[in-house]
Amino acid sequence: MNLLQAINLEREELRGLRKMATKVINTTEKSVHQLKALITSYYSGVEPGSLLSIELISFGFKYGVPFEADIVMDVRFLPNPYFVEELRGLTGLDEKIKEWVLNRTLSKEFLDDFLNLILKYLPRYIEEGKRYLNIAVGCTGGRHRSVVIVEEIRRVLEQRGYKVVTYHRDIDAD
Repeated sequence: MNLLQAINLEREELRGLRKMATKVINTTEKSVHQLKALITSYYSGVEPGSLLSIELISFGFKYGVPFEADIVMDVRFLPNPYFVEELRGLTGLDEKIKEWVLNRTLSKEFLDDFLNLILKYLPRYIEEGKRYLNIAVGCTGGRHRSVVIVEEIRRVLEQRGYKVVTYHRDIDAD
């Protein structure tokens, strides 16, 4: 029996099974990860994007980069509220710090660019079957800029339907 005959025989033997199937998936051009996402989505009734858990971590570089980070972004180039006396004791969770950081043109430009990058490539992580993605954003001490940026990224990702948790690792350090 040659290859073509074997393929035709296999098709004939599987015909009955195919008639019973509720879903037929063409796997010809699918990676293992794409197939996994497709099958999981079909049988769980859940969209593949909701299967990805995103952890956003703010941190201070002076305490080290989080070892669990898949993506690390350095925001030490943004103006630092630490050097404004009345803001120093606050954190990025305080409205005054949030406004101070986010009202800067550079901060707005950075957030637009970084969010576009994240949103462009999140579907690729999902296609590859990644279930967890850790994005770490660092500033000098991990109390101001990184916290504000992480909270803003969280807000946007949640609006887009992603499952997000935040961890402000160094917010209470020092």
